[in-house]
Formats: sequence, C-alpha cells, structure tokens
Amino acid sequence: MRKYYMLERNGVEADVYIFGDVTSWPWEESDVSSYTLSKELQALDAETINVHINSYGGEFSEGLAIYNMLKASRAIVRTYCEGFACSIASVIFMAGDERYMRNSSMLFIHNAWLSTSGNAAQLRKDADDLDKITQASVAAYMSRVNVDADDLQKMLDSETWLLPSEALDMGFATSVLADEKADKPAASARKALFCLAKAGMSK
Repeated sequence: MRKYYMLERNGVEADVYIFGDVTSWPWEESDVSSYTLSKELQALDAETINVHINSYGGEFSEGLAIYNMLKASRAIVRTYCEGFACSIASVIFMAGDERYMRNSSMLFIHNAWLSTSGNAAQLRKDADDLDKITQASVAAYMSRVNVDADDLQKMLDSETWLLPSEALDMGFATSVLADEKADKPAASARKALFCLAKAGMSK
C-alpha cells in the first residue's frame, strides 16, 4: 500500500500526496480514503503539512472528512494544486492555510450529485438532500473566497473551471507559483539589464 505522506528531513514537515480518487474503497495504488489518511496523519508530529493534489475528486463524504481533519490539525497546512483539483478535491484544497496553484493547474467546482433510483417522492427527497450536501462545500469555499454567496452558487450551478489567476482573484488560492525553470532566464535577463544600466550610470 502506497504511503500518502513522507516526513522530510530538512525540518518538521510532512508531504501528503492525493494523486488519485478520493474513495472509501481504495483499490488503485493512487486512491486515498479518509481512514487511510487519518492513520497516516495520526503518526505525524509535524509543524507543517504540505498537501499536493492532482485529483478528479470522488466520494463527497470521504473528501469532507479529509478536509475537516486537515482543518483541525494543529500544524500549518499548505495545499498545492499540482494539476487538477476537481469536485471534492477542490474542497480539500480549501483546507490550506496557504493555498498554492501552479501556472498550469485548474480548479473545478460544482454542486453535489449522485446516482439514484426510486419513485417521485424518493427523487424529490434526494434533490433536497443534495441541496443540503452542497451547502457543506459552500461553507468550505465561503470560509476562504471573497465573492458573495449568490455568485458562488452561480459558479457551482454552471460547473465552473477556474484558472490560477481567477482562483487567486476570488480567494480560492492565496498564491500562484511560477514555473521556476521558466523564470530563471527571465531573472538572468533582468540581472543583465540591471548590470548594463548600472555600468552606464557609472560612466
């Protein structure tokens, strides 16, 4: 069974990787359940937990439990969207005290949904239940974002993809991490221009 964290030696930090489905039945090596993760987190004595996410989501109850465990942690929680943080994985992303997106990453948010069967009364009840379940996601988002509840609900109704810049503007993310390799030439160019300007002023 794959470990979903590792404790780095350069300080008291732990790295949690959610790179698969969030499910109560983790069949694939990349799948994660709230039970598995809770056992891993209980073994940690970390000051900072870095949660790296690349997931299409999964079971709402499992993801909500992971979100609440991270929120309740005494450690500083940093979440990183490494690719996609979709559906309930986007709720887990909101658990971060600091929430980082990569330049080439995306969030996807929507209302809760389920597969069901039954008579009209059962379907009406399921619809009412889904509205209540969605409110748990809304509470997680609203604890972080700077948009009003009506605008957030419109985004959920529309099943919205969010670019890093949009997520940052709305408060879903706190920072967008630039591509370090792409930045190095630019930094070198800026340094070279600064040196040329300084040399010109000294003449």
